[in-house]
Amino acid sequence: MIVRTAVASDIPAMEALIARSGIELSDGFYTPAQAQAITQHVFGVDTQLVADQTYFVIEEAGQLLACGGWSKRATLFGADRTKQGADPLLDPATQPARIRAFFVHPQAARRGLGRQLLEHCSAAAAAGGFRRLELAATLPGVPLYRACGFSEIEAFEIPLPGPIKVGLVRMGRDI
Repeated sequence: MIVRTAVASDIPAMEALIARSGIELSDGFYTPAQAQAITQHVFGVDTQLVADQTYFVIEEAGQLLACGGWSKRATLFGADRTKQGADPLLDPATQPARIRAFFVHPQAARRGLGRQLLEHCSAAAAAGGFRRLELAATLPGVPLYRACGFSEIEAFEIPLPGPIKVGLVRMGRDI
């Protein structure tokens, strides 16, 4: 297994992995309608992370098994289609880096890939001068982040078309 920086040519494969992960790994945490809505309207690649070289993939024998990253920008979650306006840089001395868009192929779930990506991103954010991490966890992601030392800051819901609401949890941890 290798962890490497994602490149633009990875985007179609990452989008496919994200769509599959978003639906299949949400089972038991979200209703099918919620999983479909959040996958369609929120999940996806934020190409700014790819451009910033802060988004990574894990591959095994050439197969994409996981993707995720960290950000030095203000956006907390969401793909390109959810962004509105500028995405300013954060001040590492006073603001936390963001952990963003972690997805694991359903057939590779529970193999430690999320934890491996998180360790890689934490080290990179620390090297960038950040002392704290924050993220918006989906309900399926909360157990991973708790196991990796994150604590809950606040639970909230986002409205999606339908009318569907989906719960997320803002979490944080010091590096």
